[in-house]
Amino acid sequence: MGRSTSLLQQMTIFVTVVTGGGCGMMYYLMQKNFAKSEFHRLAVEQLNRNSTAMASLGAPPLKIHNIHLTDQHNRVDHANAQLKIPVTGSKTGGYLYTTSTRDTLMNRWCLQRVALQLRTGEIIDIFPETDSE
Repeated sequence: MGRSTSLLQQMTIFVTVVTGGGCGMMYYLMQKNFAKSEFHRLAVEQLNRNSTAMASLGAPPLKIHNIHLTDQHNRVDHANAQLKIPVTGSKTGGYLYTTSTRDTLMNRWCLQRVALQLRTGEIIDIFPETDSE
């Protein structure tokens, strides 16, 4: 009886470690796919081009953080993508909100809106560009 209990404990530990590692790997790959996606890249490029937003953050350096996978603002399907990307600079941080739609004829993503919300609550519209930029 002692031997079978010990074997069962070892199997339980093994399965727990493998499951945890698998979940960690899946989380990493999902974050990597989001960061490489066209709709994510286009939004970050727009932020980098906007001098007002970059100055408000205190960037460069600009740090792009992993998105929160459970946040309801992060939704992607075959036609639409909506993300809330955490960003920080040397002064402050905030969230880069982006909405994109898929152009099926050209097989690419098109930005609809990009806005930066700072921790102070200030919102800076980045795309489409306003007259002040």
